[in-house]
Amino acid sequence: MPSVTVKLPAATYTISIEPGLLVRAGGELRRLSSSAKAGIVSDSHVGELHLRTLEDSLQSAGFETVSATLPAGERHKNLSMLMPVYDRFLSAGLERSTPIVALGGGVVGDMAGFVAATILRGVPVVQMPTTLLAMVDAAIGGKTGVDHPMGKNLIGAFHQPIAVLIDPRTLSTLPVAELQNGLAECIKHDLIRDGNAFAQLDHKIERALRLDMETLSDLIAHNVAIKARIVEADPFEKAERAHLNFGHTFGHAIESESRFSYSHGQSVALGMCAAAFVSGKLGYITSVERAQIVSTIRKAGLPTGGLKLDIEKVCRAMAFDKKIKQGRIRVILLEKLGQATIRDDVPDTLIREALETLK
Repeated sequence: MPSVTVKLPAATYTISIEPGLLVRAGGELRRLSSSAKAGIVSDSHVGELHLRTLEDSLQSAGFETVSATLPAGERHKNLSMLMPVYDRFLSAGLERSTPIVALGGGVVGDMAGFVAATILRGVPVVQMPTTLLAMVDAAIGGKTGVDHPMGKNLIGAFHQPIAVLIDPRTLSTLPVAELQNGLAECIKHDLIRDGNAFAQLDHKIERALRLDMETLSDLIAHNVAIKARIVEADPFEKAERAHLNFGHTFGHAIESESRFSYSHGQSVALGMCAAAFVSGKLGYITSVERAQIVSTIRKAGLPTGGLKLDIEKVCRAMAFDKKIKQGRIRVILLEKLGQATIRDDVPDTLIREALETLK
């Protein structure tokens, strides 16, 4: 079973990647926990597809399962939606040793992780991502939380999982748009850490979109390793981990201002185009390199333009980004392909110009 270990001062855990792992999840969790019960958080879409399989697996390993189902979609990612989950688990008698399994995409992982971080002041959580986006990014690193009307993920906590179990076969149930969302994060990882891999990414994208399991497993493992090493170096996003926000400062503002009509992957894709434009304007990357970035994003079926939002409103949304420091917007740029840098002195006029290019 391909695996990556994340070693942190307060926690060490393994990310396992193998087709068919969903069916064997109970045995994997039993090696980690002696609890009599296990909680499961899923959503209305994923629950119909995979919840019964996970429940059967956990029950076969001796767990009594208690499941809570969230309504699907980013627009439901708020505190009020979590109250029924707390009610369900508390009334079922979950204890501090009871693991909660997050079965779903990034929204489920964030929300279930936040429940685990806060219920009884903290219980174990296992991430079982079912989307490519969650597999390569959201499920790794311990970020949990919910959205606020003023912005994405403004309420949350760091809560590392005790394991991440990734079954690439669950990707076969996804619409192609969800695969494309995940490819946005794969592109981001190579742009900030592995320029050589970025040069080869075009060939992998086509096979990934055809659901070639070997390609997907390799792609997931490569991206998991990048994310794990960055998380190890900076568990609480004080410095280097901020590089993972390449494209996200622009992207989160686009996503929020569009009321999530632009998906996370689409928003990050546009954000990367904007950040690449700024990187070029500041003399970091060449026009040829910027064109390569745009071409690869387009190859993944993601947008590189056509933004239909008010630029001033997007700029205001950026001002509420949780990554602002001392009142300054921190933008992640590329010093070169495969190497990122943080700037908090990008002129507002250049930010607006970058957003204008997305039209």
